[in-house]
Amino acid sequence: MNKIKISAVSYTNTKPFIYGIERNEIINQIDLSLDIPSDCAAKLINNQVDIGLIPVAAIPFVPNANIIGSYCIGSVGAVNSVFIFSKVPVSEIKTLKLDLQSRTSNNLAKVLLKFYFKIDVEFVTDDVIDTDAIVLIGDRTFGRKADFAYAYDMGEEWMKFTGLPFVYAAWVANKEIPLNFVKEFDKALKFGLAHRKEVLKELKSIPNFDLDDYLLNKLNFELTTDKRKALNLFLNYIEQL
Repeated sequence: MNKIKISAVSYTNTKPFIYGIERNEIINQIDLSLDIPSDCAAKLINNQVDIGLIPVAAIPFVPNANIIGSYCIGSVGAVNSVFIFSKVPVSEIKTLKLDLQSRTSNNLAKVLLKFYFKIDVEFVTDDVIDTDAIVLIGDRTFGRKADFAYAYDMGEEWMKFTGLPFVYAAWVANKEIPLNFVKEFDKALKFGLAHRKEVLKELKSIPNFDLDDYLLNKLNFELTTDKRKALNLFLNYIEQL
């Protein structure tokens, strides 16, 4: 039997999932790679892998995309790792530098700025250009809030805007995956989530950042009905950009 190829995000938010996968028999059935979010999406879109933990904004670009399993990377309000960091109040932002590691967070910033804050912003990707604000995600944001005059947690702002949680990344397949595999995969992910305190013991402490709060409270991993509703709403807003 050919192994199922899986690409997962390499950030701390995925550590519980990896912990569970590595301690389940399913590890022998898969070929696992750890990548930045944009590479996860590219591999799935290009059929280099069968399943990817991908930024949800990439789902429309995946051939035969279908979300599998019961888990995701999400939050109910503030997530503390997906930010617009700014030199000025959000109402005064004129230019914003996008984060090339994630299509979802860039699109979330665009949606919030246009439909919630209702401001017109110029978006750039060139690192050399100085901007009023930047999008920054994942581990690179840990302990960085004090470095900026203003920090807007996009999970929190989305909740204020819609009253809904948010899904940053989901397990997506580009082909039909055997149901028995999906069930066992879910079981592995559930095990990892149940052992987040053990995962935390393996992580190095980070100055000015509460890893325990992040993994145990800020992140919310269940793919609930409300999260699916939020995902559909978000994709609808993206179409209107």
